[in-house]
Amino acid sequence: MSGPLKVALLGCGTVGSAVLRLISEQAGDLTARIGRPVEVAGVAVRRPAHHPDVPAGLLTTDAAALVTRDDVDLVVEVIGGIEPARSLILAAFAAGKSVVSANKALLAEDGVALHAAAAKAGVDLYYEAAVAGAIPLLRPLRESLAGDQLRRVVGIVNGTTNYILSRMAETGAGFAEALAEATELGYAEADPTADVDGFDAASKAAILASLAFHTPVTAADVHREGISAVSSTDVARAAEIGCTVKLLAICERVGNGDDGSVAVRVHPAMIPTSHPLAAVGGAFNAVFVEAEAAGQLMFYGQGAGGEPTASAVLGDLVAVARNRITGAAGQGPTGYAALPVRSMADTPTRYHVSLDVADKPGVLATVAQEFAQHGVSISTVRQDGHGDAATLVIVTHSAPDAALSATIAALRDMPAVRDVTSVLRVEGLS
Repeated sequence: MSGPLKVALLGCGTVGSAVLRLISEQAGDLTARIGRPVEVAGVAVRRPAHHPDVPAGLLTTDAAALVTRDDVDLVVEVIGGIEPARSLILAAFAAGKSVVSANKALLAEDGVALHAAAAKAGVDLYYEAAVAGAIPLLRPLRESLAGDQLRRVVGIVNGTTNYILSRMAETGAGFAEALAEATELGYAEADPTADVDGFDAASKAAILASLAFHTPVTAADVHREGISAVSSTDVARAAEIGCTVKLLAICERVGNGDDGSVAVRVHPAMIPTSHPLAAVGGAFNAVFVEAEAAGQLMFYGQGAGGEPTASAVLGDLVAVARNRITGAAGQGPTGYAALPVRSMADTPTRYHVSLDVADKPGVLATVAQEFAQHGVSISTVRQDGHGDAATLVIVTHSAPDAALSATIAALRDMPAVRDVTSVLRVEGLS
């Protein structure tokens, strides 16, 4: 066969319009890399009048008819959300079409069923763009590191929150002020909830954990906390101990063999400024991988935006097009390990705690005893007096998160503790 491969494009927003433009601009290179020309057969949108730059003959509001057309070979889905994206992708599979998607929310919720449907139909489902924009990440986890044992995947996977926290560290601004700046510059949506409350990062964490540990993980399995409670004081306290605050997606395998489990969480944390992730500023993304044989690996780059995300989409498009020509399907993720997902309460973590206490003898000993009663060991403690009060800054050793939370609850009820002013988890300290 030498005719063109026909692509159905679902969605023509920021990413979809960039995909459409790049297919046109890079037509010659795509033909050379794939072995056949690539042509867009149609573009499904809700309001055709809003897309005057797209040839009218390509636009349609009937996405279901487009994905099942006989002349369509491949489908690119960039509309996002759960429905109608899920139904359209399943319809494409049933019609024998491979799909490239950037839909993190759908894949985090229903990835197992989608992969099963793709495998049954003998087609591909690729989604490199769903997690970290232009950064090549999912394919290395799925293919390049397939012969290794991954222990931990830790990432900054949301550019909006990273920009906000970076500005708070650089300028001393509070959360609201930094969010307003991010919104003005276009880094934050008018409704930033998905970003600042951690929903976006949690979806990406579920996808990363599923691939890294060969275990089905959904967004509902991910412990999630956002950054809206992070204060300028928290950021300043982090700097005092040589740390910075980042919203992290943390996926780790805890234990080995039959006792092994997977812990997946998204929350703000202090990390040492010496850690590679600490230097990731602005709206950039980065993911740090720890593997048994390969050691430590770092993936860094543009995590969002039309062109970076479109770059990842086109990379997947080339891969599935090549498979289409050869009559093969790429290797999907495997869930053979089926490890249990550990609850946050049982997950070992460390805390950085700031307390306002009465400045009188015995208070430090009483506070330390409360930690000990809950089985939490103290790593470091610093006390600064001011008048009749003092500030205690305590960093713990690793302990189950439930024990640390119970300790904080008990401290709030202690007469000598005037206020628990800050509680943040700590990652990467020796």
